[in-house]
Amino acid sequence: MSDMSLLQALLLLIISPIISLLSLVIIVRVIMSWLVSFQIINLHNQLVAAIWQITGRITEPLVAPIRRFMPNLGGLDLSLFVLWLFLFLVNAWFIPGLAYGTLRLF
Repeated sequence: MSDMSLLQALLLLIISPIISLLSLVIIVRVIMSWLVSFQIINLHNQLVAAIWQITGRITEPLVAPIRRFMPNLGGLDLSLFVLWLFLFLVNAWFIPGLAYGTLRLF
């Protein structure tokens, strides 16, 4: 096995876990939105409201551009799913391909 370059180490040891953590935040946001809409949890609870605000501050800047291009589906917001799918593909295919040299950009 050859030595890992700095870029490969950066991709695998720093960026990939950050993308995984962001994916977890997206999943928490989606599950919370379902629980709030079905009135299982209430945003008047301070802990729930704090988690809702934190996940919103993290995800909203990323999904806002996606929402501009997605068609209106009548109250169904798939922008978080599109973001999660993009991050999943980057983390599962793009980063390992670049890190191990099996993917060439140019």
